[in-house]
Amino acid sequence: MTVAIRDNAEQGRFEAWVGDTLAGFAEYIRNDRLVVYPHTVVEPAFEGRGIGGSLARAALDDARARGLPVLATCPFIKAWMLRHPEYVELAYESGSRVTD
Repeated sequence: MTVAIRDNAEQGRFEAWVGDTLAGFAEYIRNDRLVVYPHTVVEPAFEGRGIGGSLARAALDDARARGLPVLATCPFIKAWMLRHPEYVELAYESGSRVTD
């Protein structure tokens, strides 16, 4: 099974395609300082075939290439980052110094 990952910037998501079939997507919100990954979907027919991991890797590689920190509010992307320590340094850390 060949999976093609495409950045559909118009819809704000990375898409995984198997032939002519959309197998899944990872949504993003991106600006020049940060990228947020709020939601990932893999179609049931493609679950367990590495589609989610392919989406996560492509999304995180894109963030790295752009020099952007990643705020992973999507539980899948967050867990994937933790299982792949080579991506942990991309995790966003708040620079706030506010104290009560």
